[in-house]
Amino acid sequence: MLTTVPYTRDLVLVGGGHAHALVLKAWGMDPLPGVRLTVINPGPTAPYTGMLPGHVAGHYGRDDLEIDLVRLCRHAGARLIFDKAVGVDRVRREVALEGRGPVAYDVASIDVGITAQMDLPGFAEHGIGTKPLDAYAARWRVFLEQAAQGQVAPDVAVIGGGVAGCELAMAMAYALRAAGVAPRVTVIEAGPQISGVGDKARQRMLVAMDGLGIAVKTDATVVEICADQVLLDGQDPVSARLCVGAAGAFAHRWIATADLPQRDGFIEVGADLGVVGDEALFAVGDCAVMPHAPRPKAGVFAVRAAPILHHNMRAALSGGRRKTWRPQKNYLKLISLGGQTAMAEKFGFALTGPFMWRWKDRIDRAFMDRLNDLPKMALPKVTGEMASGVAEILAAKPLCGGCGAKVGQGVLSGALQTVAQPRGDVVTGVGDDAAVLRQPEGGFQVISTDHLRSFIDDPALMTRIAAVHALGDVWAMGAQPQVGLASIVVPQMSAELQARTLSEITRIATEVLRAAGAQLVGGHTTMGAELTIGFTVTGTRDAMPLTIAGAKAGDVLILTRPIGSGVILAADMAGQADGRDVAAALAIMGQVQDREAAVLAPVAHAMTDVTGFGLAGHVRAICKASGLNGDLWRDAIPTYAGARALSDAGVSSTLMPANRADAPIEGEQDALLYDPQTAGGLLAAVPEGQSAAVIGALAAKGCAGHVIGRLTEGTGHLRLKASRTCEERNMF
Repeated sequence: MLTTVPYTRDLVLVGGGHAHALVLKAWGMDPLPGVRLTVINPGPTAPYTGMLPGHVAGHYGRDDLEIDLVRLCRHAGARLIFDKAVGVDRVRREVALEGRGPVAYDVASIDVGITAQMDLPGFAEHGIGTKPLDAYAARWRVFLEQAAQGQVAPDVAVIGGGVAGCELAMAMAYALRAAGVAPRVTVIEAGPQISGVGDKARQRMLVAMDGLGIAVKTDATVVEICADQVLLDGQDPVSARLCVGAAGAFAHRWIATADLPQRDGFIEVGADLGVVGDEALFAVGDCAVMPHAPRPKAGVFAVRAAPILHHNMRAALSGGRRKTWRPQKNYLKLISLGGQTAMAEKFGFALTGPFMWRWKDRIDRAFMDRLNDLPKMALPKVTGEMASGVAEILAAKPLCGGCGAKVGQGVLSGALQTVAQPRGDVVTGVGDDAAVLRQPEGGFQVISTDHLRSFIDDPALMTRIAAVHALGDVWAMGAQPQVGLASIVVPQMSAELQARTLSEITRIATEVLRAAGAQLVGGHTTMGAELTIGFTVTGTRDAMPLTIAGAKAGDVLILTRPIGSGVILAADMAGQADGRDVAAALAIMGQVQDREAAVLAPVAHAMTDVTGFGLAGHVRAICKASGLNGDLWRDAIPTYAGARALSDAGVSSTLMPANRADAPIEGEQDALLYDPQTAGGLLAAVPEGQSAAVIGALAAKGCAGHVIGRLTEGTGHLRLKASRTCEERNMF
């Protein structure tokens, strides 16, 4: 009997803005049963605007100002789609995406901020807008490093003399000075004076900018941005190796062209934050405008609107009553002045000094703490009388997803001992990546099956990774993928959500198999407690397919992907992983490996794919089947970003202890060698003399290849060395 609450409604949050981030925090504390929550954002993080000037000045690191959407979505039980919205179909209730099919919604909210990309000649080629913030911050870090090394002149032009432009100009001037460079920063303002503040605050800002050597040009109209200067109408050009656009707020182009009620490209919303005339759509933050209560484009309003947005979306999903949001008429402005000093302005009064900076710093850090202070994953609790052994299992780590949920190699081998030996057309069976069948007309067919317990809430991305994972068995045998059958278990949900989910899964499965030269020919679906996706795949090869037997003494081992995905997924499940590391690993796991297989298969003596039994287990399988020993070099084995630090901190997958017991290693020890991999790399035993050519061929196809060890005469033993000898380094 299924005990989970079925999904009946889809809530989609477009963008990872401040309001949506706060909604995710609140949703995780009190989710609305029956709602499937989806977040769409181009990347795994979203920058907090309040700390950007401090980051530019060097007071904050990159991690300090980035909101980790991966952790927030894990906390909220939401799927996170890494993509960019490019349109909304309000009739079909779908959000169009740049890189994948549309995402359907019952209720949706848009919080994508604004852009500062200016429509000026040369700006697209030579300028950078302050919005989106992450793109500007990345460009600034590169420029600062180049200026500090004397590679570029420290000439900066900021177009726009509002609060944002002046604040960033002071931050950049301060950072350049701190790097030992005399800055030449110019603020270019089209109006007669810098704007956005009262007279007293304006004078204090001018004094602060003058102290940092910042020039201010007013009544200046920009004509063109060139590679090294900004041309002005009737005034001398301004030298600029970095041109920053901060003049006003511009709507995203896709919003301006969408079928949405809008004012000057901004979405028109009512007092309940709902899009005018649409009961299913909301908009908040800088991308929205309230004609009845105009307000500046400032993050403080999005933060104040978040509780009302949260309440009203729940009301729209459940038939409740909505609340009204009344933005404040006056708000406190805290403006950084370059160093660790700031100015506070409200009601025409202005105060400056280090105390104001400390006040601003406390407010900013408190906001980030709200989003970072997430409860730890709750462990299941069972009280009262229970069978022996239940308490011990429940006290262990929660079951991982992906290959981390597999049965250990030792247990599996014991269970398969009773399977009959191959006969007739079956050439090989249990023990290799896939069964090999002899074709009556000549040649061979390979067949394998695999499925994954979900480790992310996105059915489309899970399908992509599961398909790549299953195809790994075909590629490992040097065969050409032929067909795929899907086996899908979806959580209990309404018929409409079933249709949406299966449409996404089918679309991605077809796409991945087609990219591999195969086709989806059907499958089986059922509902269960959680999402599980698997594939039965076949492939063909004229010659006898590669197996794990056949490696020769003197062969070197080539690995095509990093290890450590199990650690990262386990940490993600517990809310301990960096969202950027999770996103980077998922991106690699979802890439097909047909090019790698095409390079390796013609030269490999043996090949497999690294999956649930970890690198050590799969190397040992080749060694035992081929009658060899294996030497691995720890410094040559690639690892996913973040995996090493997590492993050293004691994070591991639930399958890791079994893998360690099944594949003991002599010499150095490294827990990552036992880490179960999902959609892991191909592992090939290649003649030593051809290894350099193979690595070069992989690189020529845009693929990675790493020589990680060597095989010698033996009986299946593994040894790990900390590093290669000088002779081995020169050899590879």
